[in-house]
Amino acid sequence: MSWRAFSVTVPASTANLGPGFDSIGLALDLHLLINVSPASEWTVEYENAGYQHLSSGSDNLIVSTAQVVADKFNRQLPAAKLYVVTDIPLGRGLGSSASAIAGGIEIADRLLGLELTIKEKVKIGSEMEGHPDNVSASFFGGLTISYDDGVDLDVIHVPEVKIGVVILVPSEEFLTTESRGLLPELLEHSVATRGSGAGNVLSAALSCGDWETAGRMMEKDTFHEPFRKNRFPDFEAIRHTCKVLGAYNCAISGAGPSLFIAVKKGNEEEISIKLRDKFPHYECLVTKPSSVGIVSCEI
Repeated sequence: MSWRAFSVTVPASTANLGPGFDSIGLALDLHLLINVSPASEWTVEYENAGYQHLSSGSDNLIVSTAQVVADKFNRQLPAAKLYVVTDIPLGRGLGSSASAIAGGIEIADRLLGLELTIKEKVKIGSEMEGHPDNVSASFFGGLTISYDDGVDLDVIHVPEVKIGVVILVPSEEFLTTESRGLLPELLEHSVATRGSGAGNVLSAALSCGDWETAGRMMEKDTFHEPFRKNRFPDFEAIRHTCKVLGAYNCAISGAGPSLFIAVKKGNEEEISIKLRDKFPHYECLVTKPSSVGIVSCEI
């Protein structure tokens, strides 16, 4: 089968936003760009220095994901060369693996002419990730609130999110597997009920753009932050400083180690400068939500 070169652009994402554990995702204006061209065998080349240690062959996450999709539909996947450019920090809780998985699904869909719906793509990605929060945001863009029990998948999509975003990125990676290992197997019913209530109010507030309420809920999580926050230098001091500076609040981004800070539009630069001065051991990124999800086009 002959085909023409194309590109796939995938936004980064932050997940949880506090008590929205494994269900709430927000696409960010940082991107993974994959240029896909015909080749005799699979090869992957990364432009970015921080990605050079990743596999350049068929066991690369983007390629192996595409192969999973092909196998799922009993199709033969043609080989391609991938040239990858990204500004998503690797292993920092900003959906770098979810964006790679989303990119692989999109590549397979295009190469095989499957014409999958976005929901079908999210379902495949959620099965691979183990949860739908990051991958749904990467596909849809904007804010996503998702439910997936392995059988049923439902996603509420809020296309426009009118906030500014500051991300504090530490120098070290924090593996998702290590972060998951900090979580307890069981929670008391009353603790889970309190966390569920916080997640419900957070979801409702996000859906109607009430970031003042959402900000208050962001620090009422009972599912993961209490067990992870001690791994983050100055976590409580950063949260306190964010509120003093007028930010809505901060939360661990995904499994970490980055911290997501929601601020009023227009205040990003000022708040980032003050946070950078006070917490110099973190890199400070200024960005915004991405209303556009994954995009594929010929090149």
